[in-house]
Amino acid sequence: MYWSKLFIPTLREDPADAEVASHRLLLRAGYIRQLSAGIYNYLFLAQRSILKITQIVREEMDAIGGQEMLLPALNPAEVWKESGRWEGMGQNMFRLKDRWGHDLCLGMTHEEIMTYIARGELRSYKQLPQIWYQIQTKFRDEPRPKSGLLRVRQFIMKDAYSFDLAPEGLDKSYDAHAVAYRKIFTRCGLDFIEVEADSGAMGGSQSQEFMVASAAGEDFVVRCRATGYAANLEKAVSRPVPPAQPDPEGDAPEEIHTPGQKTIAEVAAFLSLPETSLIKSVVVVTDDNRPFLVLLRGDHQLSETKFNSAVGAKEHRAAHPDEIREWFQADPGSLGPVGVTKLKVLTDKALEGRQNMVSGANRNDYHLKNVTPGRDFMAEYHDLRQVVSGDTELETGAALDVVKTVEIGHIFKLGYRYSKSMGLNVLTESGEEKAVIMGSYGIGIERILCAAFELYNDKDGVSLPASIAPFALVLTVTNLKDEALLAAGNDLYAQAKAAGIDVLMDDRDERPGVKFKDADLIGIPWRINIGKKVAQGLVEVVERRTKEMVEKPLAEAIAYVADRLRG
Repeated sequence: MYWSKLFIPTLREDPADAEVASHRLLLRAGYIRQLSAGIYNYLFLAQRSILKITQIVREEMDAIGGQEMLLPALNPAEVWKESGRWEGMGQNMFRLKDRWGHDLCLGMTHEEIMTYIARGELRSYKQLPQIWYQIQTKFRDEPRPKSGLLRVRQFIMKDAYSFDLAPEGLDKSYDAHAVAYRKIFTRCGLDFIEVEADSGAMGGSQSQEFMVASAAGEDFVVRCRATGYAANLEKAVSRPVPPAQPDPEGDAPEEIHTPGQKTIAEVAAFLSLPETSLIKSVVVVTDDNRPFLVLLRGDHQLSETKFNSAVGAKEHRAAHPDEIREWFQADPGSLGPVGVTKLKVLTDKALEGRQNMVSGANRNDYHLKNVTPGRDFMAEYHDLRQVVSGDTELETGAALDVVKTVEIGHIFKLGYRYSKSMGLNVLTESGEEKAVIMGSYGIGIERILCAAFELYNDKDGVSLPASIAPFALVLTVTNLKDEALLAAGNDLYAQAKAAGIDVLMDDRDERPGVKFKDADLIGIPWRINIGKKVAQGLVEVVERRTKEMVEKPLAEAIAYVADRLRG
């Protein structure tokens, strides 16, 4: 293609409202334009990249036996009510009514619709296993769209679903998808992390996320570079950093006056103690109205997922101030476990073996020193805290760090959640009816592109992997008025096309500097500069990511680029 004929609206300055690198550069490079909050138009360059990504996804999904379908984005409420998610999705779901008053929604995901198809068509174990997938537009009524394509209200997803007769079959389907995902993200040129994850609203027994480290991310991953361990922050386990100072000797709990000191940091500073010597008290109420006092080391934070798992709750909330006053006869900031009888106390394992610590006294402006778990209050220990950088692996003792990440894919073992609630059964070999066991597997198509922008950008723009770049090679003719240069450019263009290279010819009547800047900005991985040295039979070949430039004879330049693209 010839640049002079294309719509590539590059910008010289960063957009004022772009917060993260991918948003800023997608706008500057002319890939996207915003229509409204969380809704974007994908322009020519973006669409070319997205089509390349979807082709990679299709090839790898087809390789594991996936069968591509296309399901409606507009769904009747009835199927979502069967699974119980019509209400469960809350305000995140776009809902509407048709002219007859029937409830409808815009699909956020398609477990229900796939199950609906399967229960109407699958009758026998002989028809299993099945893997069905689609690449479809999804909708989410995101309350705070931000970060460009990373948090949007309309997006493209590859969602796949497996149907098996037994758990052993689901294990095989799940593992096959994990392998396919590794191949997809590798072919897309991404440096990714695989992590243990929580299934959340999807349900199921096991799930795994595929993440890319990025400051633009909203998820945190705990990883060990030495051993390869990685897990979502909410699921990760570790050995905590030792307390900043040893526990002192002490007797029975003793009140100390701490006027106006409410937070852990304030109390620690007031008493000249490290936060690790304090007990943090967190009061929460589960969705079935059970109150708990959760105790953590002063420098630790509660893991929402671990707490819910420990008490068998789906969700929980922070206790209201009036509830706290009723249960403790004190305000937040002065709470502790000693003498508490009106709610159950859970203690994080990091407090096991500790003694003579400081906690709230359940009396405003007072704390207790010499508080020992198991002696001064009943301690039921659970792993309840979030891992922090500096913690170590449980088995090896290797150092852990916490990194911000962008999620690009997620696989789930759904189990029987949808098949049992929606009546998806098949006949076994013995003639008995049996519920089908399911898996669900998603990839965010635009998120792959965003992740590449986040990983591979510099002050001049972006350097996309060739497999997903809108073009693999740009030919830059530095002076269109020089017929020899133009002829050389056209000859190289024909060679590149013949070699199967996705090539762009920059034939615009612009200064060479403008052309070079635009090529660097939009992320084309290879550039051939066709300039004055053509008279000597030479051209410059530039690799975008490294900025390395080599001179090559005209007759060898395309073969050189083709070889580098293959390698």
